[in-house]
Amino acid sequence: MNGSGRRPIPWVPLLLGVFAVLDLRVEVQLLLEHFTWSSLAQIPLHHPLAVAVLLLLPSLLRPTR
Repeated sequence: MNGSGRRPIPWVPLLLGVFAVLDLRVEVQLLLEHFTWSSLAQIPLHHPLAVAVLLLLPSLLRPTR
């Protein structure tokens, strides 16, 4: 732990989250314009890594002991 008592900023998980959101940007825009359940179901099939990063982001940001 550093001298100030604050946790360092977890840059890698935050950067992964930003890249995942950027990857899903077009699909989210399409869903907002015209929502269908089939288009929602297609997102994990076409962008599995981005969906996995967003689902695991809370555990990646959790402090370790």
